[in-house]
Amino acid sequence: MKLYKYFLIALIIIAIDQTSKLLVYQHMYIHEEVNVLGEWFKLHYLLNPGMAFGIRWENEFGKLALTIFRIGAMFGIAYYLIRSAKKSSHPGFLVCLSLILGGAIGNVIDSTFYGVLLNNAPMESPTKWFHGQVIDMLYFPLFGFQVPEWVPLRGGTYFSFFDPVFNVADSSIFIGVASILIFQKKFFPHQQQEHERQENELQMNPVSQENTSTIIVTEVTETKTESENNG
Repeated sequence: MKLYKYFLIALIIIAIDQTSKLLVYQHMYIHEEVNVLGEWFKLHYLLNPGMAFGIRWENEFGKLALTIFRIGAMFGIAYYLIRSAKKSSHPGFLVCLSLILGGAIGNVIDSTFYGVLLNNAPMESPTKWFHGQVIDMLYFPLFGFQVPEWVPLRGGTYFSFFDPVFNVADSSIFIGVASILIFQKKFFPHQQQEHERQENELQMNPVSQENTSTIIVTEVTETKTESENNG
């Protein structure tokens, strides 16, 4: 698969992400909730001034720093994707990088422009540029239960899983990163082969390993003896 096709994957993610956000902005009001599939998949319109899954950075310049970091990460991922493609990395790994890149750009668009275009920057923001709030809407409260009173700290409260509200960009980043971790042996076979080769050498040469340990212990003992004599 040629390089442009991986960027096309990222572009598709960006288009889906931005379309879903703008549709929610146009047709829902803040905190409105709509059931999609029963009680376990809902659309819940939220504005997130912080990071993914509702995490916030409580600092006067936190949002600006986060936006700048996202822009830097976006270019870094794009560069790494190009470099990896030129090295003929595993196609699955390149697809994962495309998913991460598309998600990163999707949230960068919100952070950079939505404060101006959608006028959704927080009231205390020094400028609307780079202070836009990310639109979240995907909500999966798969199950919940009342925590027994005897449980420390959380007793008597209601626990819901999965509680965070997120968007398509967050999902794309998560899927990309999780897939790399799950399939790393397949994506990086040379590293796995090298690791297995080193393990085999250690298993086939226990005498050499024992001799190495003996030499180290001997050197430590001699050093200690010299130090005691000098003392």
